[in-house]
Amino acid sequence: MQANCPKCANKIAIDDARVPDRAFSVKCPKCQTSVRFPGKGAAAAAAPAPVAAPPATPASAPPAERADAEADSRAAMRAEVMAQVRREMASGDVARPASGRALVALSDRAQAGAITLPLSRQGYQVDTLDNPEEGSRLIEQGAYDLVVATCSAPAAGKESLYQRMSRLSPDARRRVFLVGVGDEFKTGDGTQAWIAMADLVVHPRDLGGADAVLSKTIEERARLYQVYLDARKRFEISAI
Repeated sequence: MQANCPKCANKIAIDDARVPDRAFSVKCPKCQTSVRFPGKGAAAAAAPAPVAAPPATPASAPPAERADAEADSRAAMRAEVMAQVRREMASGDVARPASGRALVALSDRAQAGAITLPLSRQGYQVDTLDNPEEGSRLIEQGAYDLVVATCSAPAAGKESLYQRMSRLSPDARRRVFLVGVGDEFKTGDGTQAWIAMADLVVHPRDLGGADAVLSKTIEERARLYQVYLDARKRFEISAI
């Protein structure tokens, strides 16, 4: 007497001399599934041998289980991103971003022309604009990577571009390198820059030769924010 295992389709043969009269079951030697056999009486009545059932199709995971699996996958990806960030911070291997567009918003044309030269040598595409409202709109839209503006008080009843930038959201402000220009500044003074909420301060007489201080300060700021920007970008990709 023989039958096929309903789970793995393995053929199981039993010596007829050992088959009892009543129905019985044996375990499949391959997958240990219990296989039902008819006894001699049923076999004498020409009962058909058990037909192998197709392997069971695994049921789809419930929505809750799928959601948990996706959450675990996102958590693992975030952990990998943060590990990479820590490795970058430890090695100091942070690339300097490519130069982009710069906005020079100085009312003094001579000063605007002077700072345009070192910015161009740094690789920036330079635009000049003295309309605070238009400049603020473009900055909020992310059109500029660097802004040069005077930090002196504007005429009564008016608001300078520098003042408008102070109202940007932290994220929007973080994306812009701000150069403050004023007679009260000592070029490259970090304390004055911090008080003025700028990334770099420059005295007007130093605008034309600001290449070195621009390059150094931009690189320092890039190293400070690049790890943050890379981590944010990877997090946004992992959330898609």
